[in-house]
Amino acid sequence: MERADRDLAFMLQYENVAWYENGKVRILDRRVYPSNVKFEVCTSYTEVAIAIRDMVTQSAGPYLAARMGMALAAFECKDKGKEEQHSFLRKAAYELSHARPTTAARMEAFTEKCYQVAINALEDGKRTDQAVFEHALEEINSKYLRIGKVAKYLVDLFPQRGTVLTQCFGETIVGQMLKEIGEQGKEYKIICAETRPYFQGARLTASVAYDQGFDVTVITDNMPAFAMKQGMVDVFTSAADAISCDGHIVNKVGTMQIALACKYFGIPYYVTGEPDKKHKIIDSVEIELRDEKYVLEAMGVQTTKKGVKGWYPAFDITPPKLCEGIVTSKGVYLPYEINRFFDE
Repeated sequence: MERADRDLAFMLQYENVAWYENGKVRILDRRVYPSNVKFEVCTSYTEVAIAIRDMVTQSAGPYLAARMGMALAAFECKDKGKEEQHSFLRKAAYELSHARPTTAARMEAFTEKCYQVAINALEDGKRTDQAVFEHALEEINSKYLRIGKVAKYLVDLFPQRGTVLTQCFGETIVGQMLKEIGEQGKEYKIICAETRPYFQGARLTASVAYDQGFDVTVITDNMPAFAMKQGMVDVFTSAADAISCDGHIVNKVGTMQIALACKYFGIPYYVTGEPDKKHKIIDSVEIELRDEKYVLEAMGVQTTKKGVKGWYPAFDITPPKLCEGIVTSKGVYLPYEINRFFDE
């Protein structure tokens, strides 16, 4: 297999996202990267689910982590009877996919495939954990290749030179977008909104851009509108944690306010991702409310007086009218027409 993570940044290499080997899953702890390169080592699938829930890995990282968690689950139950293995793996698939509620619809599809791979291997007398691991590797490689197509469609929309503003950490699309900019010979600088409270933009997106040789600047989350007014931004792009079939974008909280500023200043906003069949309308998406303490601190340091309250919705919803286009592996769609994705 020719690996599609070639020439991408350190944290986008498969082994540094999530990796199963010898009854353990190793996950790069993105909560402390890049100041501390630390891996969380999980010896049970429940520990993988906890790592996903606790944001050890974020963006698209949980999708690979959940698959590797299924390989670990297969290892854990390998000495049980067939029926017990079926039950154990079914439970693991559910718990891993529901570690974070907002992305459960997508995660279910991935863990269900892993479950079927494990059951087929069991029936064929093969090592179930190895079968699921190989499936996970093939799937992530296929995804990287597919995201490479998305990146080409996205960069085709960019002018020859300029500055692109990002929000949060779009995982593979960030690395592939930067790689595609270079392959198309375009000249771009990168601005990353810091993305409170975990600072994914500052720590992760900026690190990937820097590792891949780009001029990158970090701004705080309350600066994008002023940066646009100063003429510092030519295009805004983000990934999406969910896209409903009626064209709404669910992404890291703060995305909507940047999209609003883009609309005011006439700057295009392109989102990358694919619609979720399970979310026919936006009302079916559950916005995850996380622990308020993360709003009351910055990287573990308390910033408010004791007794002050916090509120932390992990995502917000950008309406279709604020998005110029949804960029998919099949091409670019207007948000109101994203349902056509399933017809083509």
